Amino acid sequence: MAKAIDKDAKAAARSAKRAEKARKKASTDPADMGRFKQIARAYQLTHEHDKPLPYLLLVAFLLPIVALWAFHYVWDHPIYLTLLGIMVGILAAMMVLVRRAKKATFKRYAGQAGSAEVALGMLGKRWISTPVIAATRQMDAVHRTVGPGGLVLIGEGDPGRLKPLLAGEVKKHERVAYGVTVTTFVVGDKPGQVPLSKLAEQIKKLPKTLQPHQITDVRQRLRALDAVRPQIPVPKGPMPASARQAKPKGSRQAMRGR
Repeated sequence: MAKAIDKDAKAAARSAKRAEKARKKASTDPADMGRFKQIARAYQLTHEHDKPLPYLLLVAFLLPIVALWAFHYVWDHPIYLTLLGIMVGILAAMMVLVRRAKKATFKRYAGQAGSAEVALGMLGKRWISTPVIAATRQMDAVHRTVGPGGLVLIGEGDPGRLKPLLAGEVKKHERVAYGVTVTTFVVGDKPGQVPLSKLAEQIKKLPKTLQPHQITDVRQRLRALDAVRPQIPVPKGPMPASARQAKPKGSRQAMRGR
């Protein structure tokens, strides 16, 4: 009896392992991919918005090889220098891919509702972000992040609708996080706004005003503010304009952060 149970348990474990392996194989989530599959996926997505990418990667790879191989006339170790050039070339190509992938990501999501989330995701672990803490029916939104540079609110959407929404959130946060300066940014390409591609950089440049324990304290105080917001789910990540226009009537009468 015990052997039969043990046999069934092993069979179930093998079946679950196969199912998980199949799920990861079909998944588009980078967390489920191996390192090489992640690189291939990054290249694929970047190339869609960056057509010169293959040529730039080729140049970045070959240039160190040629330069170091030519150096063998000074230091007579051509094989060693060629191998070193290959390693440097791979590193250079990866650096180019990362830079171009970041640029292509901003280009891909620019103008979409919720695009600020892309920039907030690049702030690093020291910043704790909460997307869409407030929004209008037209998908104008306010996002929040807390980190070494203080408490930051980021608005995106129509300037006319966004101004009172953002001002209201500033007042709410100043009452709850008393003593902490609230900094605001508006995402966009108009005067006084910050382009999506430079948002993370601008936030990181803020003067360091909060220590880790102060960040924790501010977050705890903000929970009280978030607790009274309407409990209505919000789609995660940037939303294309077509999807935004096709949203069901009345589906976002109130929105809150996740």
